[in-house]
Amino acid sequence: MIDLDKNTQESVKASLEKKLKKYFEDEIIYKDLKNSNFLSSLNLPSFIRDWLLKASEDEEGNINVDIAERYKSLIPKKEDSNKIISEVTDGNFVDVVTKLSIKIDIATREKSFAIPELNLKCANTTIPENVWEKYKNYFFEDNETWGRITLGYRLLEEKKGNKPIGKISLEKFEPFCPYIIDLDYYKNARAKFTIKEWIDIILGAIDYNADGFENETQKLTMLSRLLPFVEKKVNLIELAPKGTGKSYVFGRVSRFGWICSGGMLTRAKMFYDVGRNTFGFACHNDYVAIDEAQTISFGTGSDEMRGILKSYMEQGTFNVGNKEGSADSGIILLGNIDQAFMNTYKNMLQGISAFYEPALIDRFHGFIEGWHIPRMNDDMKMIGWALNSEYFASILHELREEIQCRNIVERLLIVPKKADTRDTEAVKRLATAYLKLLFPNVKEPKDISKRDFVKYCLKPAKQMRKVIKIQLGIMDEEFRGKDIPDFDVVEDEE
Repeated sequence: MIDLDKNTQESVKASLEKKLKKYFEDEIIYKDLKNSNFLSSLNLPSFIRDWLLKASEDEEGNINVDIAERYKSLIPKKEDSNKIISEVTDGNFVDVVTKLSIKIDIATREKSFAIPELNLKCANTTIPENVWEKYKNYFFEDNETWGRITLGYRLLEEKKGNKPIGKISLEKFEPFCPYIIDLDYYKNARAKFTIKEWIDIILGAIDYNADGFENETQKLTMLSRLLPFVEKKVNLIELAPKGTGKSYVFGRVSRFGWICSGGMLTRAKMFYDVGRNTFGFACHNDYVAIDEAQTISFGTGSDEMRGILKSYMEQGTFNVGNKEGSADSGIILLGNIDQAFMNTYKNMLQGISAFYEPALIDRFHGFIEGWHIPRMNDDMKMIGWALNSEYFASILHELREEIQCRNIVERLLIVPKKADTRDTEAVKRLATAYLKLLFPNVKEPKDISKRDFVKYCLKPAKQMRKVIKIQLGIMDEEFRGKDIPDFDVVEDEE
């Protein structure tokens, strides 16, 4: 931070790390993302990298190279695909840490799996019944499941001609969940830190060094990217200069989200595939981030897709043919912006596809002014003790189910008469997400001061929605001159 000299920064950081070790003893690791080359060549998501670091580090944060190399060997690379498949089909067992997707054949009830990293498709695999029964609850949780698995080879009883059918089998499965997620423990620990300390802790959890930011505005803008991680159906737009980490945060920090970068995005991929009878990204993730929005194409079905998106972003439901579905995934629109257009009162969306008409933009709850986030540099890379990214992302995922914070927001917020319904819902949803992220320990309105609620929850929520309203006014005269409601907050409860 620019207002502290180097010695003071180091003293503050040492004090915070001491508290972090005391209250999150088993949930922290030592991250050296500026100097360490460990695992960098594998280009792993943060949650996998931190799991490997946790398995390889001692209490002082030093890496046991032998252990590290052993765990690195478990991460398959696409160029290893033929070698691994050859070993398995020769009768050997092979252990890997990877993600797999599960499929159940309706006609035969056969269970199979796919591993994209190994180019393994469901047609060539099987899951033995004993493995399925033991771990089926984990398989049902997500469309894709991370785990440490053992691959084998089995000749099935079914026959094709006179030869038995051989398939690669899932012999063992260890769920990728290295921590017990105890929300009460997490909330109680949060209460031991000041809000400024907690903001810095969250930044470290997502791999950023707090001292690399110039002010609190930059920090809070960065953390606003996490709102869809912690609250259901939060729809956001972020425009930011290149190199500010949009893709990293939405694509690498949490295993519960999905990022689509360029190319074709169809109704089948996003919501429901009629031919395959399968649900899409929005039904299996906490959020779907549409990266490089300027380059995304919706093909010939763009009108249908727009209509489905409108319904889904408004109500959380969609209809495809005779199939009705529902989900709670947030929709995030990401794009780059030139310096000349980094102005709330200019048409910042003119470079985005005409697909995003005003009626659709109105359904986005808030706008992240990404130009407040500095371009990534070495000083922003986390060095020191920090919350494990896998643990933190799992906590945020579980907090999505909490309804207590929304109730607190409802009790604290004074909504003026005739307030626009979409504006009110947007501000409430965003304020709830901020409350969960920054003050998860709050149980009653009296547990948070009016000043803190306004500064860290309500004010940023209002600003995010205000930018949407201004952009709508620039795009369509029907929205022109319509500001967001003048929300107020009840006085502090004694």
